[in-house]
Amino acid sequence: MATSIAARFSRKVAASAFSGCRNVIGSRSFVTEAAKMISPSSDRVKWDYRGQRKIIPLGQWVPKVAVDAYVAPNVVLAGQVTVNDGASVWNGCVLRGDLNKITVGFCSNVQERCVIHAAWSSPTGLPAETSIERFVTIGAYSLLRSCTIEPECIIGQHSILMEGSLVETHSILEAGSVVPPGRRIPTGELWAGNPASFVRVLTHEETLEIPKLAVAINDLSKEHFSEFLPYSTAYLEVEKLKKSLGITI
Repeated sequence: MATSIAARFSRKVAASAFSGCRNVIGSRSFVTEAAKMISPSSDRVKWDYRGQRKIIPLGQWVPKVAVDAYVAPNVVLAGQVTVNDGASVWNGCVLRGDLNKITVGFCSNVQERCVIHAAWSSPTGLPAETSIERFVTIGAYSLLRSCTIEPECIIGQHSILMEGSLVETHSILEAGSVVPPGRRIPTGELWAGNPASFVRVLTHEETLEIPKLAVAINDLSKEHFSEFLPYSTAYLEVEKLKKSLGITI
């Protein structure tokens, strides 16, 4: 008696388990068939959310990057930004030219995590655009806003240059310095502190080393630049278009 009851119970359990598996398999096949029937619309815009955009046009303004300039993959250039020949913008920098122009001159470099932007106007009456001229080195984590840096200068890391400030040629700003709005750093001088103040006059040998540092960083950027395709990947889009149109050459 007990043996027959146990046998009937085991048969019921097995039958229920089999029916459950059959229902799961059936539901999976239904989902698969439904997925095949649903096709995406041909006019749907396909966005790529896997990475950030390096070049961000704003209205009629599109950032301009010279052919031999190095801009790291995770840099953001927005609006009125110009990166000239031989210049380099390193990882994590943000150059936001939505209100005014930003220019990075020949063989200048903007190092990691710098933020550069510009105001509508300057309270000092000087040009509100941010201008970095040739052979300038901007240290990492610096903040520049509507300032002018003349040729052959060094801005130490973690420095802040505010609206209307001017760094004249052959000058050095020590790390962590803060230049208030409208402050002028005369040519050939070393300044430091918060707020930045005069330290001493640079020697002739020190001024000669300023462009050499910019050239050395430019040479280093060429090694990073060699990791990318020299002619971009635009040809892949052309090949895809040719294939879709059935064009053979």
